[in-house]
Amino acid sequence: MPLTHVDAAGNARMVDVDEKPVTARSATARGFIRLGPEALEAVRSRSAKKGDVLAIAQLAGIQGAKRTSDLIPLCHPLPITGVDVHLDVEGDGVRCLATARATWRTGVEMEALTAVSTALLTVYDMLKAVDRGMAIGPIELVEKHGGRSGDWVRP
Repeated sequence: MPLTHVDAAGNARMVDVDEKPVTARSATARGFIRLGPEALEAVRSRSAKKGDVLAIAQLAGIQGAKRTSDLIPLCHPLPITGVDVHLDVEGDGVRCLATARATWRTGVEMEALTAVSTALLTVYDMLKAVDRGMAIGPIELVEKHGGRSGDWVRP
């Protein structure tokens, strides 16, 4: 199978999606950040010095999805129609679930993954003075809908 983002000379290229049909598409990604007890309590009690960790991380995740093509070199800029980012304390950390939607010629997997990544990096940034042992991951695509390849859900 030939690489789609490389031309005949081996140079990087952005795939031309002009001939692809415009369809409704969505993608959902998830990720986790493990926190120590002090950082976890700061999230739960909303007492972190930088502010409400979950609220600010949610906004960062939305902004990350909107800026995906600025961060990922061969990613197309998309007319995103919606982004939902949810963060919840779960066990010994914070779980993030993000869904991106667009009606366009290419999927929004990278936008969903970037939303999760940006949100979790924001949690890290807001709590790094309290906990240097935080660990992010895994971050993964959970499902996607739309486009020629059809629907996909992680087994």
